[in-house]
Amino acid sequence: MAAVAFALGAGLLFGLFAVVVRMALQRGGDPQLGAPVIIGTGFLTALAISAPSLAGLEIRDLLPFYLVGLFVPGASQIIFLMAVRDAGPARASVIIGIAPILSVGIALVFLDEQFDPLLALATLLVVAGGAALVFERSRPAHFRLLGAVFALTCAVMFSVRDNLVRWATQDVDPPAVAAAAASLLGAFTTVALYVLIVRRHQLAGSVRSTLRTFLPVGLVLGGAYICLVLGFDRGRVSVVAPLNATQSLWGVLFSAVLLGRSEAVGSRLVLAAALVVGGSAIVGIAR
Repeated sequence: MAAVAFALGAGLLFGLFAVVVRMALQRGGDPQLGAPVIIGTGFLTALAISAPSLAGLEIRDLLPFYLVGLFVPGASQIIFLMAVRDAGPARASVIIGIAPILSVGIALVFLDEQFDPLLALATLLVVAGGAALVFERSRPAHFRLLGAVFALTCAVMFSVRDNLVRWATQDVDPPAVAAAAASLLGAFTTVALYVLIVRRHQLAGSVRSTLRTFLPVGLVLGGAYICLVLGFDRGRVSVVAPLNATQSLWGVLFSAVLLGRSEAVGSRLVLAAALVVGGSAIVGIAR
């Protein structure tokens, strides 16, 4: 029962995360400067939760997760923020929701996993969801096609991350919360270095406003990650993954409630989210 609660909490918080990112950007927040604040807050939250489990662990046990974190959610975080900025949280959430089916495709090719006929049905649902999104009649005024490209890039990066983690954990199996903290530390390394190298001249006058704008976003991300890893730590992937996949629907719901008409949430967008979530749920069951 705890695994179900944590998985539902993760799906809800990840859906909310995309929306609060959009709200921060609407207040004038810079997505690139905000990335270190978001990731740093998430890391500190995960570190506080994982502190008791760090005793007795060696650096080599957590190194694979740190290295994967450099890539996702490190590099992917900046791309995700731009996806939300240009496509909106609802549409970005739906597009990123195809990551599980991409993850399976990679696993079939590179990890020699067996094909399950259910995966064909999952693929059809995800493709149908994508078609509903492509042919929707109304989009928000701020929508840019480049945002959808950013979101699709994130989905590919997430699917690669999933398989890298599975490959890396064949020999090590540290506590889930410790692994999450290591991953977020790797992510913070990437985004902090990026800002220091590319945007260092703009840091001096914007630290306080950036912290104020993006700190709540980081707390949501930290809570989402903790719920997700605790869910996987207490339950089967076939239970946790489908429930976490509901984040696409939550993203659409929160967009409609918190952002209103500016996100132009229509019936086709809701249908697209439902189809993608259905496909992701089948992937979780099949695996």
